[in-house]
Amino acid sequence: MTMKASTKRPLKRAGIELTALGMGSAPLGGLYAPVPLSDARAALQAAWDAGIRHFDTAPMYGLGRSEHLTGELLREEEPSSFAISTKVGRLMSFERPGRQLPPEPPKNEFDSGWNNGLSFREVFDYSYDAILRSYDDSRQRTGLSKLDILFVHDIGRVTHGALHDHHWGALTKGGGFRALEELRAAKLIAGFGLGVNETQAILDAMEETDLDVCLLAGRYTLLDGSATGALLPKAAARDVALVVGGVFNSGILASASGRKKFNYVDAPAEIVEKAEALRAACEPFGVPLPAAAIQFPMRHPATANVVIGAKSAAQVNQNVAWFEQPIPDALWLSLEEKGLIPAL
Repeated sequence: MTMKASTKRPLKRAGIELTALGMGSAPLGGLYAPVPLSDARAALQAAWDAGIRHFDTAPMYGLGRSEHLTGELLREEEPSSFAISTKVGRLMSFERPGRQLPPEPPKNEFDSGWNNGLSFREVFDYSYDAILRSYDDSRQRTGLSKLDILFVHDIGRVTHGALHDHHWGALTKGGGFRALEELRAAKLIAGFGLGVNETQAILDAMEETDLDVCLLAGRYTLLDGSATGALLPKAAARDVALVVGGVFNSGILASASGRKKFNYVDAPAEIVEKAEALRAACEPFGVPLPAAAIQFPMRHPATANVVIGAKSAAQVNQNVAWFEQPIPDALWLSLEEKGLIPAL
């Protein structure tokens, strides 16, 4: 049975519920293009009006802008009526007399920058003190009386390259995970996990601490099934819920015109070819490719919900329609038989 966007899904370890469809706020920070304030507010309101009650944000998104916008909407609502997740690992800072910021790290392949972000610099810091400061800062920016979930943002070897061991050490030996454990024990958050593009980082983190829920972007999609090997079975066995983001892989699975962005960069030829094969396979069933893409991760029991990003009310409403469109089981079987998706 096709779920509604507003369908409640329990997070067993965290003891809270998320709606089956969540609202991400990366685009509201100016991802790829500036987003006018009126459009950002309308997008968030459209998500609320559609019954979406999980809102995901991060200090990184617009360098603070998205947390401000998300908080503006949610602080007018009853705290028990929604769940909010944000992220730790980046502090928003600026130079002033007596404080000089470290050199900016090289941009990683997943970081496309912000077109109308705020005038701050991000400083990576996964240590004990930084995690607690990040929690305090996010409470200040959102103005909310609670934060439900904290995701450790963008930790992994692909993201940090030669600096990975340094940052991983701050998170483990440096007390980053301990800070999160203390926040959870004090009931200041319901749970924590990683918010990453890399499956190995989650697997490694599971051996360091008890995770509740992780946000995985772009690795369990119609185009990238790399999470199906080790991660999904292990997450299911340990009751670590997965919030799945990046279901359109940066746009190539969402655009009727075949937007050629994949993982935030121009899509290689083989990805474009597979996207077109998926589109063609969906057509006989009367299912738009974006509808298949947004519903695909919900087939696995480890998936708690899907989080989408949108920069206008129209995009939110379209995503809701795709999420709620009936899809026959025969389509999934057909995609499995063609080798386009892994079999469950």
